[in-house]
Amino acid sequence: MSASLSDSRVGVWLIGARGSVATTVIAGCAAVTAGLHAPTGMVTETDLFADCGLPALSSLVFGGHDTVDCPLPKRAEALVAGGVLPHGLPSAIAAELEAADREIRPGGPAPGDTRDPAELVDAFASDIRDFVRRRGLTRAVVVNVASTEPATTGTTLPPSSLYAAAALRAGCPYVNFTPSTGLHHPALVTLAESSGLPYAGRDGKTGQTLLRSVLGPMFAQRALTVRAWSGTNLLGGGDGAALADPAAAAAKNAGKERVLADTLGAAPEGETHIDDVPALGDWKTAWDHIAFDGFLGTRMILQTTWQGCDSALAAPLVLDLARLATRAHEAGLTGPLSDLGFYFKDPMGEGPSALGEQYAVLAGFAGRLRGLAGEGR
Repeated sequence: MSASLSDSRVGVWLIGARGSVATTVIAGCAAVTAGLHAPTGMVTETDLFADCGLPALSSLVFGGHDTVDCPLPKRAEALVAGGVLPHGLPSAIAAELEAADREIRPGGPAPGDTRDPAELVDAFASDIRDFVRRRGLTRAVVVNVASTEPATTGTTLPPSSLYAAAALRAGCPYVNFTPSTGLHHPALVTLAESSGLPYAGRDGKTGQTLLRSVLGPMFAQRALTVRAWSGTNLLGGGDGAALADPAAAAAKNAGKERVLADTLGAAPEGETHIDDVPALGDWKTAWDHIAFDGFLGTRMILQTTWQGCDSALAAPLVLDLARLATRAHEAGLTGPLSDLGFYFKDPMGEGPSALGEQYAVLAGFAGRLRGLAGEGR
């Protein structure tokens, strides 16, 4: 581990800091650090990333922006009731939850907010810089884990892009774990390219698309012709409500469909539907129906069912990405971190879409970091 990161504290500034994913990230980091739970799902805690100079989980300090005011301890208790967090965990890590909650600042733009985009970006960037200064942090990374916003139309910067611009303005690497626009807005291209900062995204690959990135290459490699691939998602919680908006659902589905087109060589027939089922809370069910042809045109079907807890799937990946982006920043890497495509439906930069190939690229990235750590960078 490099001396600069191992002997210092690193900030993780979460956009949507009081949401289910963010609360699970903060609670999970505290639980693992305290030895209460194993780091299941964290690739950066496997042998692949040994001696790569990543910041220790115990060094991470959390803060963020949100437009809601429900305190993190109360939010954590709600996640316990929903079966997301283990019983007793919020009380065991109460100090850590309260400390992070004190670092959450009002997001925006809120109803009635008269500030223009430039003023909002300045205010958000000031919040981040103040967090770094007050907490004596060596550096900080900004990660967007807020609910999905509708696809961007026109030239107006959506909230996700305001936060992304603020991250770069504050001198922080940026990770977009959502399908929202973020740095993909045309107005931010020059800012991103000239920032000298690393950034990654977008849309974390946690469930249905993770499975598709494995199955798609399987069909292609076995020379089986996929005729149609249809899917349905049932989910509740804040993301379910957000994705009830057809424009937001379209932004989410674009990444799902792109993985199939890239791994199969062409987009098959069929669509993916997203249904908001509030009773499911943070849990989701995804069905896929795949029609394919075998030898002599024999028609066959594969059906899959994925049932999982969205926050528990996302949280370890967010911690991975925060550590990797921070290490990339320390090592002087800039621009899109295409080596991190393993984590995303719609990764920035050039790279493969098949999960196995993405893992190989990630392993190569780990090797580069290991070499830089040996050089003291």
